[in-house]
Amino acid sequence: MKAQLILENGMIFEGKAFGYLKETIGEVVFNTGMTGYQEILTDPSYYGQMVVMTYPLIGNYGINLEDMESSKSHVRALIVREKSDYPNNFRCELTLDGYLKSQKVIGLEGIDTRALTRVLRDHGTMRAIIAVRELTPSQIKLKIDAFNNQMAVSEVTTKESYVIEGNKTHIAVIDCGIKSNILRSFEARGCKLSVFPASAKPEEILAVNPDGIFLSNGPADPKDVQDTVATVKTLIGKKPITAICLGHQLLCLALGGNTAKLKFGHHGCNHPVKDFITNRVYITSQNHNYYVETLPEGAVVTHTNMNDRTVEGMYFKDLNIYSVQFHPEACPGPTDTAHIFDEFITVMQGGKLNA
Repeated sequence: MKAQLILENGMIFEGKAFGYLKETIGEVVFNTGMTGYQEILTDPSYYGQMVVMTYPLIGNYGINLEDMESSKSHVRALIVREKSDYPNNFRCELTLDGYLKSQKVIGLEGIDTRALTRVLRDHGTMRAIIAVRELTPSQIKLKIDAFNNQMAVSEVTTKESYVIEGNKTHIAVIDCGIKSNILRSFEARGCKLSVFPASAKPEEILAVNPDGIFLSNGPADPKDVQDTVATVKTLIGKKPITAICLGHQLLCLALGGNTAKLKFGHHGCNHPVKDFITNRVYITSQNHNYYVETLPEGAVVTHTNMNDRTVEGMYFKDLNIYSVQFHPEACPGPTDTAHIFDEFITVMQGGKLNA
């Protein structure tokens, strides 16, 4: 079926729809990863977004049930140059097309994804619609203007608290849209995890008497999650706190810093980051449109992005607070940044970093 990607600036890319053939609206971002499309599709941080893959052939190793980052897909659409109809991998259980159909997510192929990426680089992230029928200019404008992603965290957070048993460090996890491999990374280190919704109150979290608190990744603008910011502000100083991605930004706001939106975000598995603790550069996986613009007072920068010099990590020695912007659980390198979880646990046990 023919379909059009119509950007809010009026540009149109024509292609062919696959997956679930229904019109959708979202925010268009590009991802520079050559692999990892399954993890992207199931990453809650992509809620409300249409993901453009810059690598030209997507779906060649299919989909398997083992590598999911959550129980379902969260993207609004997947946009590719070419999808693979005949995946070849011993772990393959579904085709990309079949998986998108099952998740009611539309795909779009046959467009020049690199030209689209250049548009997003030049003009910034934009809202758009994928149309499978003719729409008038007024219909397009009305539909795109109606889109917003302000309630994204409430859509992807866990609805009920739950516990993952362990016999070592007890961590209270505030789930803003957590990826499964973050939980697995802590679980592999023997941690007990008490997982709470993003709306949990400070007294609920403190009632389980954790050794430390972890703030997860998640979608959209951290300033849209003011209730969670207020909760974090109350928890500061009561327990050690660590965080990844959106959690890093929430900590920044709770401590008096400021966040802002990047022009086209960081989305990919090949972002170089300088680690000032080890004095090394690591390859990191990233997925965020917002960043720490103004550091809170007392913050020590532990990591910085080598491409645009944005803050990728911060540490508060006296408060036992440590956070990173990138995703250490996403196997970049593939084990370049796994040590971050050990550092998180050190901080939550009251230890200090050499930062």
